[in-house]
Amino acid sequence: MSEIDPLRLEDSQNVKSSRQARLHMTRLDPWSVAKSAFMLGVTIAGVLFVATIGLWLMLSAAGVFDAVTSLFKDVSGNSTTSDLNFLSLGRLVGLTMLVSAAEILLLTVISSLFATLYNLSVHFTGGIEITLSDRNS
Repeated sequence: MSEIDPLRLEDSQNVKSSRQARLHMTRLDPWSVAKSAFMLGVTIAGVLFVATIGLWLMLSAAGVFDAVTSLFKDVSGNSTTSDLNFLSLGRLVGLTMLVSAAEILLLTVISSLFATLYNLSVHFTGGIEITLSDRNS
């Protein structure tokens, strides 16, 4: 018969152990990366859109555009120019939409390309090693 040491059993139960698993990321699905990158791009475009409108409204309220317009009139010597078209909110929103569309497209395509390149290079590098641990509270 084997004897069980009660002190050893008690010590092993009081010690908080954690399990660890080492994983290697060996493949990224390009379609999944493309979808995630697209949603990130849409989020960034929304932030850019709101920030652009907010900045324009603050500058307009501070009178910056009126000062630039009067400076342009003084420098050009043309007093009949009523307003500068490139300082309008509509033109700025259109430019922001154009930049945002290009940003979404480029982010999606480049992220998918990098996922494909990662999948090709994993055979040489072994992938990214990730250590996951589970701690008991």
